[in-house]
Amino acid sequence: MCRWLAYHGEPVYLSALVTQPDHSLIHQSLHASEAKTETNGDGFGLGWYGSRDVPGLYREILPAWNDDNLRHLADQIQSRLFFAHVRASTGTATTRANCHPFTWNNWLFMHNGQIGGYGKVRRALENRLPDDLYASRLGTTDSELLFKLMIMHGLEQDPIEAVRTVLEMTRDEMRKAGIESALRFTACLSDGERIFAFRCASDDAPPTLYHRRNLKGDLIVVSEPLDDQTECWNSVPPHHTLCADGDGVHIKPFSV
Repeated sequence: MCRWLAYHGEPVYLSALVTQPDHSLIHQSLHASEAKTETNGDGFGLGWYGSRDVPGLYREILPAWNDDNLRHLADQIQSRLFFAHVRASTGTATTRANCHPFTWNNWLFMHNGQIGGYGKVRRALENRLPDDLYASRLGTTDSELLFKLMIMHGLEQDPIEAVRTVLEMTRDEMRKAGIESALRFTACLSDGERIFAFRCASDDAPPTLYHRRNLKGDLIVVSEPLDDQTECWNSVPPHHTLCADGDGVHIKPFSV
């Protein structure tokens, strides 16, 4: 399973979260403590919002702990909202196109989890995409496919309902294919102003998700805590979504 983080608040250098903490994302790429696999070495990615309308994106297939470019970029890029992700493949190739986050217009998306039995439902789900979205699909992951389906089903109008619709559709295809493995979805979306994070699964074992806010209101959302200050990190309950916007942070039930 992958590890990721999202930040929204006063502009900070990406290194403040990606490289500097004791259990930073780079440390988690080698020594994740709350994942099925300790090592997440199948590439990494950064997505950040700056002064332009669309986010910046940097993805690479090297392990995060072994790429000096990542450290140099994190030391120089400052952002008020950014994503970072280290990947542990669930079966698809290690290519840049398969590394998270994924972008579409002003949106970023990243995911930890999987569609159980993906190979048995991939074609059925891809067949649902309109030609333009199918042609824009650069990789082969279940994560990117879910993102394209969300775009198709009204991501811009209502992100939460778009995610719900796509996950329900995916579960329906899994049932048709007789798949008993779980659909697991701990993921994050942003349009550059809001953050939507989800923790759900078709069973009772969704991947972990935590959040923390400081006194200034800066928000960090992570797969697992970046330090041992456990009292400062709040677990998002299973089958819930976290929504952060101008009105604060709201955690609501979310099930499929």
